[in-house]
Amino acid sequence: MWIVLGTLVAAVVLSAVLPAGDSDGVIYSDFQKAVAEGQVEKIVINNETGHIDGTYVSGDSFTTTGPADIREADLEVYREKVPEVEVDRTQPSFLATWLPLLLPITLLILFFWWMQRRAQGQMGGIMSIGRSRAKTYSTERPGTTFEDVAGYAGVKQEIREVVDFLKHPDKFGAIGARIPKGVLLVGPPGTGKTLIARAVAGEAGVPFLSVTGSDFMEMFVGVGASRVRDLFESARKLGRAIIFVDEIDSVGRKRGAGLGGGHDEREQTLNQMLAEMDGFEATEGIVMMAATNRPDILDPALLRPGRFDRQVVVPLPEIDDRRAILDVHVRGKKLGADIDLNVVARGTPGMSGADLANLVNEAALFAVRDGVDHIRAMDFESARDRVLMGQKRESTVLSEAEKERVAYHEAGHAVCAAVLPNTDPLHKVSIIPRGMALGVTMTLPAEDRYLWRHGYIVDELVKLLGGRMAENLVFGDTSSGAADDLSRATELTGKMVREWGMSDRIGPMAWTGQQGQVFLGDEIMGQRSFSDETAKIIDGEIERILREQEVRCRQLLTDHRNGLDLVARSLLEHETIDGAEVNRLLEHGKDRADAPAVEPSPTTVPDDATAD
Repeated sequence: MWIVLGTLVAAVVLSAVLPAGDSDGVIYSDFQKAVAEGQVEKIVINNETGHIDGTYVSGDSFTTTGPADIREADLEVYREKVPEVEVDRTQPSFLATWLPLLLPITLLILFFWWMQRRAQGQMGGIMSIGRSRAKTYSTERPGTTFEDVAGYAGVKQEIREVVDFLKHPDKFGAIGARIPKGVLLVGPPGTGKTLIARAVAGEAGVPFLSVTGSDFMEMFVGVGASRVRDLFESARKLGRAIIFVDEIDSVGRKRGAGLGGGHDEREQTLNQMLAEMDGFEATEGIVMMAATNRPDILDPALLRPGRFDRQVVVPLPEIDDRRAILDVHVRGKKLGADIDLNVVARGTPGMSGADLANLVNEAALFAVRDGVDHIRAMDFESARDRVLMGQKRESTVLSEAEKERVAYHEAGHAVCAAVLPNTDPLHKVSIIPRGMALGVTMTLPAEDRYLWRHGYIVDELVKLLGGRMAENLVFGDTSSGAADDLSRATELTGKMVREWGMSDRIGPMAWTGQQGQVFLGDEIMGQRSFSDETAKIIDGEIERILREQEVRCRQLLTDHRNGLDLVARSLLEHETIDGAEVNRLLEHGKDRADAPAVEPSPTTVPDDATAD
């Protein structure tokens, strides 16, 4: 439409601007005077437009424009005075006649056609709202394989049967074996559940239909169920395929737990999914995989055999898995000679694959920030501190009295961690404010721990109480800096008494109560399963254990008072010291056992100060 309009405008403008020819234009009255004087040799008159082309007796040509439909009287004069007169009475062309009328009509037709196309597109979007939003990855099948999934050898071995079935279905059908229809990947966020599902599709060489649980839900009633039907129909058209539903807990939660009743849209979507999973046979070559980090809230009908037959746990990576994951994420990055990835893997317990990827990227950012062209060991150290403890709070300026109290607080934690036999090895102590803390004491386990022994737990309680007790021992009072320590110690002691059977008074009983998660109205009001008398006994046991460990902590810090002072003074001087330096200062403090302890200034900090 715009091209047509531009062409017409250009034609009108050019016709008005460009000259019609090389002839000279004259005024019509001058032309009549020249005719009367006999100076004109020849004229050609267009009787429709009044345009006149002529030639003088001298041989020069000219043009002029008279009135349209020239009068007969004027024509008679021209014939008398001009030797050669020619009148052109040609009819106007069809385009010249109808173009002024057709142009606006054409523009109106084009406008209504454009409006109709837009309306059809909107109606098509509404009519296709029930179609599945799954993304089919058929051209990227070789893109992800088990080689791209570092570690997790046990997980890969457990789901390799699915790959073998999709590759060689006849081998299983020959002996009547039935492959699991559904595989549920369960694990914490960031452990690579989606990557493993894509690797299964890549290994098997089949299309991979990926959709998230939230894609089924819409504001219109019945849309979720319609999309489920369309998803399975699309998979059947592909023959052998893998349907992957990420975050399935958004539509697979327990039915009947909400406040909306059976007509709830989410429940209808789940009902349709259950029916579709029963609707295809294992021999069809369709395998459904799903991922969630909340298996406890899934509907039991979804987990029964015949639907999700198998649950594969994808846990947080162990130390060997973390080492393999780090190898993947450092590809293409320049590493310094001082980096030992085994040390980095040991110092990152509890980190998922996504956390490790972020750690490597943060280390690279620290290297760029310092202007070096490779990643150093100190960059990994800074990145780990940034991830675990938060960014340095450069704007926080402590007074000398507050800084001294924070130093003794962290020194108390550090001394307990270094002296107690069952705690994790001390890694570093810092009084640089990070995140929400004014100081940090970091310990790193020598190996991954899956069971917590009683000796380890009580030593951890002593370490948690070390900061508060150091303040009380040195300054004679306490501050609000121990708030987080007390909260963690109370929570840990409560688990010892209520859940782990580590109290002689309670005995081998677990009093966990109703600890289920609240969702859609289920368990809104939690109820405990023990009496008030039992609750009183539990509270008494928690208090007893904490007070016993507080006495142990006071005695330990009293015995190592010289070492406590040396560690605190070193922190005030250097702000950050490592575990080896703390051990050296404690040994030096033993040699000075007979020397009087260094007395700090008897000052306190405001109540709003926050420490480790």
